[in-house]
Amino acid sequence: MLNVVPERTSEELDLLFGALADATRRGIVERLAVGEATVTELAAPFSISLPAISRHLNVLERASLITRSQQGRWRRARLSPTSLAGAATWLSRYERLWVESFGRLDDHLARITSEQPTPQTQTETETERGRP
Repeated sequence: MLNVVPERTSEELDLLFGALADATRRGIVERLAVGEATVTELAAPFSISLPAISRHLNVLERASLITRSQQGRWRRARLSPTSLAGAATWLSRYERLWVESFGRLDDHLARITSEQPTPQTQTETETERGRP
């Protein structure tokens, strides 16, 4: 079966990358990659309040990075991998450019490194001057 990721609009990408620009939200996404969790479970590693975690979850939900559901009194969050796949698709367009740029940088560094004289060690310099 062919897995086709729909194209993301500019506005959707803005929301997505804006949501991922915050370290706390990236931490939440990493935690949700393991499996769904409650707000309390998501707040545990952070020294911020539950309402602050809820605000972060709202940003992630608006960016379609997560979905949330209510189970009794508990609100659970789950990662929505399709949204991340859309970001990966967008970024992959530029991968060739990055690879080519890094290749050119490697070539340039190798060229300037081979053109520079090798620095003599102090022992070699002292031996040339006739000192042991």
